[in-house]
Amino acid sequence: MTTDSDKQAAAISAEAAVGADVEPQDLEKNDPEYPPEKILKPSRDADEALQAFADTDGEQLELTEEASKKLLRTIDWHLLPLMCVIYGMNYLDKTTLSYASIMGLKEDIHLKGDNYQWLGSMFYFGYLAWEWPTTRLLQRLPLAKYSAFCMIIWGLVLTCFAAVKNFSGAVALRFFLGVFEAAVTPGFALITSQWYTKSEQAIRTNLWFSFNGWAQIFGAVLAYGIAVGSRRYGTAIEPWKTLFITTGLLTMTLGVLFWWIVPDSQLNARWLSKDERKLAVERVRKNQQGIGNKQFKMYQLKEALTDPVTWAVVFYGIVSSIPNGGISNFFSQLIVSFGYTPEESLLYGAPAGAVQVISLMLNAAGMHYFKQRLIVSTGGLWVGILGAILMIALPESQNTGRLVGYSLTLAVTTAFISMLGIISSNVAGYTKKTTVAALYLMGYCAGNIIGPQTFRPEHAPDYVPAKITIMVCWALCILDCYFILWWYRRKNAEKARVVGSHGQRESRIDIRAMSLERKGSAKLA
Repeated sequence: MTTDSDKQAAAISAEAAVGADVEPQDLEKNDPEYPPEKILKPSRDADEALQAFADTDGEQLELTEEASKKLLRTIDWHLLPLMCVIYGMNYLDKTTLSYASIMGLKEDIHLKGDNYQWLGSMFYFGYLAWEWPTTRLLQRLPLAKYSAFCMIIWGLVLTCFAAVKNFSGAVALRFFLGVFEAAVTPGFALITSQWYTKSEQAIRTNLWFSFNGWAQIFGAVLAYGIAVGSRRYGTAIEPWKTLFITTGLLTMTLGVLFWWIVPDSQLNARWLSKDERKLAVERVRKNQQGIGNKQFKMYQLKEALTDPVTWAVVFYGIVSSIPNGGISNFFSQLIVSFGYTPEESLLYGAPAGAVQVISLMLNAAGMHYFKQRLIVSTGGLWVGILGAILMIALPESQNTGRLVGYSLTLAVTTAFISMLGIISSNVAGYTKKTTVAALYLMGYCAGNIIGPQTFRPEHAPDYVPAKITIMVCWALCILDCYFILWWYRRKNAEKARVVGSHGQRESRIDIRAMSLERKGSAKLA
């Protein structure tokens, strides 16, 4: 017979095991027999994972290796295809402006001086303005439903570009495009950490992020096809308008599918049985991070703001995004500056997408094999620096070599993935995780706002000062990654010494370690 006290203890154990947010209590240092249920008591705003265990009466769920693999295949099949394609569209939709810039957009809406630079930056003003609110909404509202709503609206905004007549109209649409795209990266990072174990997260994050590269390949072929088809057969509207309408409608369709297929958590997945939902929670128990908590925790906000890794991650977000903001808005014009025609430049952006896909897959394999996420991921930054050197140093006659240099620059996204991985797998506590993610993406926005401004009109068409800035930024990113690695190793060594010095009090150590994990003490995956 199970007593009320047994059920309470079981609930406490379940909450701690799934990594729910538990308010840390002071340990009674002089009483080694102090009851665990008084050391860690369940918070009134406990993690949603407790709902899955509400009717288990403390019974242990059995998750065999075979059942876990089968469940993982089911989860992958329902989540990953849509996440991959939509993340690719997220990249294509914000870079459609670059293709449109050499398809007649500049002339048709009468852009002058640095108007185009400001259009590039305006997307990230919207992204920055809404990043913190959208992160809080991702926590407070149903995660997948809010993400899907944003996808549908940003697709609608994109189609409205076909009606733009002037610079001011384009500025407004770019701002709102940034507002609604602000949900996708933090939302996908949360979904990945919610459904997958730490060891599974790296390859899946690399996979959905690699669709940025596939999107560049698809975008290049699409823009080239529209441009050539319009020239040969004529069209009722300008080619760049056709491009915006096509990509916008595709995004809206995918947003509707995401709303229907992707659940907000394991607890309301229509394609899982009741028992499978519990097992889906059980399999991520080892993460000790829970599956979602709607309550804002002030102590976790303070932890995020006082953690040196938070600010190292933010620094990376700013510095790495200065090159990204410039290249993503000017890559078509850069390729034209190498000596290619506008139509050729549309198609020749595709190899850079292939470089990004290959580098991210190699990055995932290297992280899995060497178990050194940060060291492996800096390899892409070194390749990017090599690409920048080729663009700067090669003479104008070497247009193929300079195109190769540009293509190599897209390998740098490997380190961006590591930063997302640090947030999703090394930061515990839902409020702290969403806070660090928001700060990181706010830094990302700040850098992307600066980036297009480094490509000054007076430096056209080669933009050599911008290329030098890009190279310096990536060198600083490498140093930042090494600092984070050093800090984690230092903290892990301190934690090991504490655990070793209290080996005779195993039950007390488990509770202390659990509390440290809640506070964000990270172990490198």
